[in-house]
Amino acid sequence: MTGDSARPEEIASAGGFDPSRPNAARIYDYLLGGKDNFAADRQAAAELTRVLPDAAQVARANRDFLAAAVQYVAGCGIGQYVDIGAGLPTPPNVHQCARAAVPGARVAYMDNDSVVVAHARALLATDDLVSVIRADARDDQAILSALEEDGLIDLAQPVCVLFVSMLHFMTAAEADAVVAAFRERVAPGSYLVISAGVTTDRNIPVGDQIQAAYGERTTLTGRPAAEIAAYFGDFDLVPPGIVPVTDWPFDGPCAARRPMLRRVPAAPTKAGMLAGIGYKPR
Repeated sequence: MTGDSARPEEIASAGGFDPSRPNAARIYDYLLGGKDNFAADRQAAAELTRVLPDAAQVARANRDFLAAAVQYVAGCGIGQYVDIGAGLPTPPNVHQCARAAVPGARVAYMDNDSVVVAHARALLATDDLVSVIRADARDDQAILSALEEDGLIDLAQPVCVLFVSMLHFMTAAEADAVVAAFRERVAPGSYLVISAGVTTDRNIPVGDQIQAAYGERTTLTGRPAAEIAAYFGDFDLVPPGIVPVTDWPFDGPCAARRPMLRRVPAAPTKAGMLAGIGYKPR
């Protein structure tokens, strides 16, 4: 999403929310070095990095993965994208990366946070090939209906659906349902891009502290690697398969059509997250 970021105080005046409570999207924004956050979010991020010293590293790696994944899919000719749980605008965004290879790429950003949606709509008001939809992924049928009503994306044609760093903010049942709904609904030739928190022997012992940092309003559900792999169902996995997000191949922000390089594998992280790209065979 492009444009100058509005200050959070400006958005708050129209959002009717409580800035004294931390918010997952704003914590993520802060970890990425953004400015769209409040004192409560910065305090939560400080507590998070106290128990997960590599949280900012993993957040940045996750953003690199999003760019690399869209770069790969756009290089395969896909021209429409659905970003579920898009969060606050942090360049490079999906439409920027996709258009490096497909200039007319269409993107629907979806989020359930009124502030995120208001911010994104303000920044993208002049782009007819981008829509910003407020919908809650915990209701898989509602989110599909909202996408259909919006009309920008045609799920009868190949599409790329992204669930990047958001499924672990849902219960296991909710996450399974929404991924399965899109997996079934999208046309053959489509792609599924996922990164999600994985439970490991390094982060399980501090699970309660991680939850406390985000606050009681945020659901956190780390899952075993096998359950994250199950998100892809019978889709074909793009090499290197499902790997730690810090190990993902990358080639810089949106450098479409150039060979992807291997990131030097990082040491195991407490802030564990796995990532992968799946393809629905034709």
